[in-house]
Amino acid sequence: MIVLGLLLILLAGAAFALVLTEESARYILFGYTFELSHVEMFLAGAVATAVLLLGLWAMGSGSRRIAKQRRRLRSARAEASDRVARLENEKRDLERKLEQERKLEQEHAHEQEQGDRLVARGEHRR
Repeated sequence: MIVLGLLLILLAGAAFALVLTEESARYILFGYTFELSHVEMFLAGAVATAVLLLGLWAMGSGSRRIAKQRRRLRSARAEASDRVARLENEKRDLERKLEQERKLEQEHAHEQEQGDRLVARGEHRR
């Protein structure tokens, strides 16, 4: 949309430049000669102005659309980043819990082993 708008603005600008640089109402464009009356000149100016306004509208519309897409993309990236951060925190919490459970199991196994040694020593003395 922006490129189309820019092309329309350049086209209208070229038409205005052509009119301003010619000294008479006789115009040569692409090998064709045009002689316009006052009414035809007015209509040509109105058309050139309409093309200019259409180009400005197209550029503005394209810019708004791109800005909206960028906002959506930025929002989606922020949400994804938040999700990743939450998942990483959850992973760290689970790793801590797992480590605590392993320590408890090791302590329990160590206590069990100590108890077995005491029982074994007691039986051995008899």
